[in-house]
Amino acid sequence: MNTGVVLADGSSGGNSGIIAVVIVAIIFTAIAVSIVSFFQLQKHRADSVAYAAYRKLAEEAVEKQDQLLTELRALDLKVGEIEHLLRSVE
Repeated sequence: MNTGVVLADGSSGGNSGIIAVVIVAIIFTAIAVSIVSFFQLQKHRADSVAYAAYRKLAEEAVEKQDQLLTELRALDLKVGEIEHLLRSVE
């Protein structure tokens, strides 16, 4: 008479293999997703650094354009004064 508890039975041998394969596949999938996410994060960081440089360059270009506009207005006033002086001489 055997009253012990049977912990493992040989009847479910096929299922344990499938379960092991599924667990290994889940682990590899998690590792792959982690690696892809890491490299996407690094790419986004590099892009943000490049965009910051482009933004700085654009801001400098706008400042230079404003300076040129101011200089052109001053030059336009001087040319207008010269034209007025030349017309008054005629």
